[in-house]
Amino acid sequence: CPPDSVDHMPCEDPKRNSQLSRYMNFYRERHCPLPDEMPLCLIPPPLDYKIPIQWPESLHKVWHSNMPHNKIATRKGHQGWMKEEGPYFIFPGGGTMFPDGALPYIDKLRRFMPIKGGIIRTALDMGCGVASFGGSLLAEGILTLSFAPRDSHKAQIQFALERGIPAFVLMFGTRRLPFPAFAFDFIHCSRCLIPFAAYNATYFIEVDRLLRPGGFLVISGPPVQWPKKEREWEELQAVARALCYELIIVEGNTVIWKKPDRDPCLKPNEFRIGLCDESDDPNVAWYVNLKRCVTPSINGGYAIGKIPGWPERLLRAPSRALIMNNGIDLFQADTRRWATRVAYYKNTLKVKLGTPAIRNVMDMNAFFGGFAAALETDPVWVMNVVPARKPLTLDIIYDRGLIGVYHDWCEPFSTYPRTYDLIHVASIDSTKLGSRNRSCSLVDLMAEIDRMLRPEGTAVIQDSPEVIKKVARIAHVLRWVTTINNKEPESHGRGKILVATKT
Repeated sequence: CPPDSVDHMPCEDPKRNSQLSRYMNFYRERHCPLPDEMPLCLIPPPLDYKIPIQWPESLHKVWHSNMPHNKIATRKGHQGWMKEEGPYFIFPGGGTMFPDGALPYIDKLRRFMPIKGGIIRTALDMGCGVASFGGSLLAEGILTLSFAPRDSHKAQIQFALERGIPAFVLMFGTRRLPFPAFAFDFIHCSRCLIPFAAYNATYFIEVDRLLRPGGFLVISGPPVQWPKKEREWEELQAVARALCYELIIVEGNTVIWKKPDRDPCLKPNEFRIGLCDESDDPNVAWYVNLKRCVTPSINGGYAIGKIPGWPERLLRAPSRALIMNNGIDLFQADTRRWATRVAYYKNTLKVKLGTPAIRNVMDMNAFFGGFAAALETDPVWVMNVVPARKPLTLDIIYDRGLIGVYHDWCEPFSTYPRTYDLIHVASIDSTKLGSRNRSCSLVDLMAEIDRMLRPEGTAVIQDSPEVIKKVARIAHVLRWVTTINNKEPESHGRGKILVATKT
């Protein structure tokens, strides 16, 4: 690709999207070009690119030359976001609402929330900046998925991923966020500037869909007790009251609410909020418009306090697995299979899992998250991707205490180039089933994997011998160094495993 495409994200192109409607920030959402409009070329690294600093040192500093974008350091340096220091960007851990660092801010929250003890495991940080809040929560055993929109000047998410913090590009606009219902134990907004009460409280209702019963919502910054934002603050409190959220504390510009741990209590309200009818599947969230109705919880088995704490929930079949035929048996068999297969990857195929060389991992066809569960003791985090046209098992992944998103692999993923150390896909051919059952090009999909992989990163692809033969031919054109291996001896299939290194 041309040299100016080093940070190219096809579906988040600010120049292309600037022509679209401003209503509810529609223009800042994903808008993908048609397949024949996308150039088929390899994204070059920037000049002087270096192999990223390894975790955990990367949490605090990254190479300046890998993302030479100084504007965010210039504008936010006084708030402790990041600053340039010699050949590095360093991250003191601050944010707009916590310029002295995320740790004192988290200490304030722990007075009112069970930060320790495994009660809270999955968190969503909306409008995360460079994700210092999510990075700091990792030490507490809380796995935070951070998001912010594409910003052509600041590259917030690019910095977060270079640091080794779970993050991706996402805009809260006209559509549901690509997560299942009741996924997060804790949702956080620190000066995210989302108008939660606007459009008949549509954004608050979407947060309610995503928040586990008994979960916590924290908003810091405007409009919470903010000068000249009194009306918005009153409306925000009115929405929370209408949904029967328990007010835990208002302290300064921070408010903490707790969602009811029972079926929705919906009081008469000025926002015309009602209950969704039975035809609405709250787990369907790929290109689905936001709804103005509240999702009732089907059962209480996944409420905070009823779902097992972390790490017990990782290996216990969650109640939502019961919805599938033979769901419990499938879950247990999948867990055993991936424990065996990951050991084979490490010991026989010599994949560098468990070493400092691999931090950011993606599983492109995650199913129950068994691959990620088998890596739990490794110094990695895994983005579990459930293809949007496959069975919607992402709720089970979240119930296990893991994170992930829905995605249609006929389109590029919402991440910057060079952001993953290892990309794993089982049955790559089956991921190419896109919208309206249209099949997508294996060449395009492999080029997208190359875009996401860091130089010297690893791809592990498993499929039938016929598909792996095609994959190997494409990998040669991509200049990957490959080996083709048999599946682990315990497997009865005839599949092959391709292990590749991006040069």
